[in-house]
Amino acid sequence: MLTKMICQNVFKVFLFFSLWTLLFTGMAAVVSAASDSVAVRAPTISLQAKSAILLDVETGQILYQSDADIAYPPASMSKMMTEYIVLTEIKSGRLSWEDQVTVSKRAQDTVGSKVFLAEGDTHTVRELFTAMAVGSANDASIALAEHIAGSEEAFAMRMNVTAKELQLTKAQFINATGLGRMDMSEEYRPGGVEGETIMSARDAAFLALAIQREHPDFFEFSSLPSYQFRARDTQPIINYNWMLEGNSSVTSLRSYAYEGLDGMKTGYTDQAGYCFTGTAERDGTRLISVVMGTSSESMRFTQTRKLLDFGFNQFERKVVLTEKAELEGFESAEVYKARDQAVSLETAKSITLMTVKGATPEPTVSVKFLDENGRTAPIAKGDVLGTATITYSNGTGQDIEAVVDLQATDDVEKAGWFTLMLRAIGRFFNDLKDSVMNLF
Repeated sequence: MLTKMICQNVFKVFLFFSLWTLLFTGMAAVVSAASDSVAVRAPTISLQAKSAILLDVETGQILYQSDADIAYPPASMSKMMTEYIVLTEIKSGRLSWEDQVTVSKRAQDTVGSKVFLAEGDTHTVRELFTAMAVGSANDASIALAEHIAGSEEAFAMRMNVTAKELQLTKAQFINATGLGRMDMSEEYRPGGVEGETIMSARDAAFLALAIQREHPDFFEFSSLPSYQFRARDTQPIINYNWMLEGNSSVTSLRSYAYEGLDGMKTGYTDQAGYCFTGTAERDGTRLISVVMGTSSESMRFTQTRKLLDFGFNQFERKVVLTEKAELEGFESAEVYKARDQAVSLETAKSITLMTVKGATPEPTVSVKFLDENGRTAPIAKGDVLGTATITYSNGTGQDIEAVVDLQATDDVEKAGWFTLMLRAIGRFFNDLKDSVMNLF
């Protein structure tokens, strides 16, 4: 009997702890699942490239970067600067698409990618620009550079000035093509410009951004899969950019074609490896990607695909602050010499960010108001009285700053002379009282 009772009690204890263990494990699983549903993990990606960067065109926001500030030879990606300058000349009216350009011996003799221009040939700016944008033609690039600046060296100097204007911090150019100094014929190596052509991935991305924002007509050229340069040519120029969406119907390139991709520039030399600045637009979001120093022609495109997929799949555009919103803690500002001594404030614009999908950016706010001179009545509705710097984390571990003006929501009239006099008397006696109190 005693043995039976002991066995029954042991069984009850075993059953109790078994049920408790199951219950505890189940609750832990529920808590863990709930935590997973709330937490947003920062996305990661691994690329086979010396350096890379990904940015959103609308916001200019960096979504990914790896060694993006290290300068490397960019090869023909440097032609984006040549293209930018040509497009700027067109936009200013100093150059026309139909202007005739005469080919020099220097352009004829260049090495690398070319459309085999002959000294004395004449072609329009449009023809040469298309040959450069589609076929990365070095001879066309030099012909355009000489036409604009008088010589390729003078054009390279302008490229460097423009790089500073665009705040490309690591970029340096020695020619219009991206050829290394030792790749050039000895007689044509630049004497007035030292070093080599170099750019960082960040430089390339922001140069591409400048082209897109200032010269959207560039896509008319960069999106062409091929171009018939001369009517007599037996074969058209084939675009080195295999990822163009237009290649989706080309059997040999179909696997590389990428939805929405319409630019921008490839590059290759022995020193640079295989490089590519790409851009694609999907559902109103346009991204720019750069990979430098990949190991093969196909690798630069497979790595670009990974980079662009990462951007389109992991991020979304989100309005984190609406226009005419009040900022908590900064709903009003003091106005000097006003009948009403405070005025309500609102944001002058909205703020849009690219955030990790599912992330809820939490802002921190700091405000700097104008001094008394800037906040003295009369104030008109819409006058800017200060700026707010709002810092967000977009879910990738990086902080993003946005600056927005704070403006008055109403007109503020200046107080009458009698009111101002009474306030001055009040301030005088308050100051006197404080001075007396401080004596004790």
